[in-house]
Amino acid sequence: MISFNQQITPAAKAHLEAQYSLLNDLSQRLFDTAQKVNELNIQVAKTVMEESLNNFQQVLVAKDPYEALSIAASQAQPSAEKLRAYQQHLTNIAARTQVDLAKTAETHVPNTSRTAAAVADEVARIASEETEKATQRQKAAMERLTNPIIRPGDAKGAPAAGARQNA
Repeated sequence: MISFNQQITPAAKAHLEAQYSLLNDLSQRLFDTAQKVNELNIQVAKTVMEESLNNFQQVLVAKDPYEALSIAASQAQPSAEKLRAYQQHLTNIAARTQVDLAKTAETHVPNTSRTAAAVADEVARIASEETEKATQRQKAAMERLTNPIIRPGDAKGAPAAGARQNA
């Protein structure tokens, strides 16, 4: 298991909360839309079943095949009108959903943008600090490599005993 020891900063937490709020509200709008479409489909299915049974009964009681054909043909136009009405209802639901999603995004985007900018500023600040620390470590390492080793008791920066013996 990988452990993640770095703490989440307040700016990152605020940004995650803003994104969660946006996604939660968008999901709610989409769920409401799915529910409306489902209710419309159930209503249409009930209506179609009832009308189909009524039409079938009318065709069954017809006195001759010509009357049965006439009854069936007379039902074609109302069925086409009902299909058009169903399509119009779906279009209205889709249009309302689009407006709701736009309003939801409009209310959440400013906060999400502000928190994203705060996270970016914080990342830039931390990167700058870490760059400065790395630069200081590199300078210190270079100084250790270029300066001779000095013992605490030596005067005027004389080289260490091992260096004097070699000279």
